This record gives sequence, C-alpha cells and structure tokens, in this order.
Amino acid sequence: MKLVAAAKVRRAQEAVINGRPFTEALVELLYTINESLQCDDVDCPLTVIRPVKKVALVVITGDRGLCGSFNSAVIKKAESRISNLKGLGLDYTVISVGKKGNSYFTRKDDVSVERFVEGVGFPTAKEAQMIADDVFSLFVTEEVDKVELVYTKFVSLVKSDPVIRTLLPLSVRGEVFDVNGNCVDAVEDELFMLTTKEGKLAVERDKVRVEGGPISPLMQFEQDPVQILDAMMPLYLNSQILRALQESLASELAARMNAMSNATDNAVELKKNLSIVYNRERQAKITGEILEIVAGAEALT
Repeated sequence: MKLVAAAKVRRAQEAVINGRPFTEALVELLYTINESLQCDDVDCPLTVIRPVKKVALVVITGDRGLCGSFNSAVIKKAESRISNLKGLGLDYTVISVGKKGNSYFTRKDDVSVERFVEGVGFPTAKEAQMIADDVFSLFVTEEVDKVELVYTKFVSLVKSDPVIRTLLPLSVRGEVFDVNGNCVDAVEDELFMLTTKEGKLAVERDKVRVEGGPISPLMQFEQDPVQILDAMMPLYLNSQILRALQESLASELAARMNAMSNATDNAVELKKNLSIVYNRERQAKITGEILEIVAGAEALT
C-alpha cells in the first residue's frame, strides 16, 4: 500500500504544483477587477456582499481510510467552524465531498447537510463543475450568504494542514458581516498576498491579503469589465474547487504513504521483539528439559 500510494502521489503532487500559478493569478486578477468596479453600479451576483445569515461549508475528505489522521483532522476543522458559526448565531449547511465525510455526517443528526458527493478517484474538471453548480445555485438564490471550503492543503510529502478558505463572495477579508455587524470570516481563512522580491512579482501564502495593485494602463479590455467578470466567475469557482480537490487528494496519498511506512516499521519492530520473546521461551523450555534428563540420570545412579 505504501508503494501504490507513492506511485500515485507524484501525479497528484504535480497536478497541485502545476495548477497553483493559474489559480493564484486568476484570483488576483478577479480581485483587482472587482475592486476597480466597486465605484460603478455593477450587478454581478457572485461578488455581492450581503449580511450573512447562513453559511455553506464544502467539506472535502477522502474516500478511504488507512491514512493516519487525514480524515479526522478535516472533520475536526469542520466541526470547529460549525461551533464557531453557532456561537455567532448563524445558520449553516454542509456539502460533504468524499465517502469518509459522507459516512460521518450521515451519523450526525444535528448537522444540516445539503448534499453528499461521492469521490471519483483522481479529481476532474467535471466533478469540480458539479460541485460548483451546487454552490452557484445556493449563493445566487440567496439560500446562503457565504460559501467556505474546508479541505487539506498540501504542503509537502510529510506535512499537510486542514484549512478554511472563503469561496464566495469575492471580497477582501473583514468585509463580510452578519446582520449585527460582526465579522464572520474564519480567523485562519487562507487568502493570498502579492509581494515583490528582488524586483520580481511573487505570490506568497498569508492569512491576510494586502491591497493588490491597480490594473496596468497598458492592459486593454476588448469587452466590458462586467462581461469579463461574469465570464470569469464560473471559471474561478471551478478552478478553486478543482484545486481544493487536488490538494486534498495529494495530502491523502502522502498521509497514506507515511501511515503505511510507519505501519511497516512498527511491524518489523514487533516481529523483532516477538522473535526475541519466542527464542527466550524456547531456550528456557530446552534448558528445563535438559535439567529434567540430568536429574533423572542422577537419580538412577
């Protein structure tokens, strides 16, 4: 199982690394366009910031076990966020992705689940689009006022972190409030920050996003910016969900590889210890039989 996971994790890792530049650049461009249109009377439903009464949580787990604490860590993160929302007096609903999460939330009668989505192995754009359609429908019909992703971020083969990321609405952290004016963003909400290093533009991960730069005057839009925003928002939804699925799969495979490696090491150590115990018991039995034979011979003489 370790070898199988090791063979699969490379493909998943490459998908994560290759997809990050596109999704990060797309998010930054959308933020910049959205911020430049704030002064205009623009009607783009996915960027509307309204008082939050209900939050949708898209929780992404694995389809199989034997991967250490991977699934339980994501579920604990989701439960923590649910408790936080309850403390703020907000309603919530869950879209569960993955068999392990589905199995867990099926047993939880006190958790409101909008939909269960079964995993299909390696994430595809079709699977991401199906989830994005559900999220789009919930947000546009105003059934929910905020959508968050709860998934495992792939850091390396030996480390992965469960994170929360705001998916909708497209806004800077600290701008989404409930009806009482309280900020409802998660404390550890993962956003992106643009910085410059040695005169070159670089993207860094950070929990707070700084203001992005204005659109370059050399950049010309053939269509109206509103049309571009409407056309790119579905792409944004699809790419962000696909990326979360890819990172979650890579984290799951890495966790399984490490778990099976630890299990193998433990089995080798257990075998060694049991061999020592067995040899001691066998030697003690042989020694006892020899002593009985010697004692019997002495008795005859």
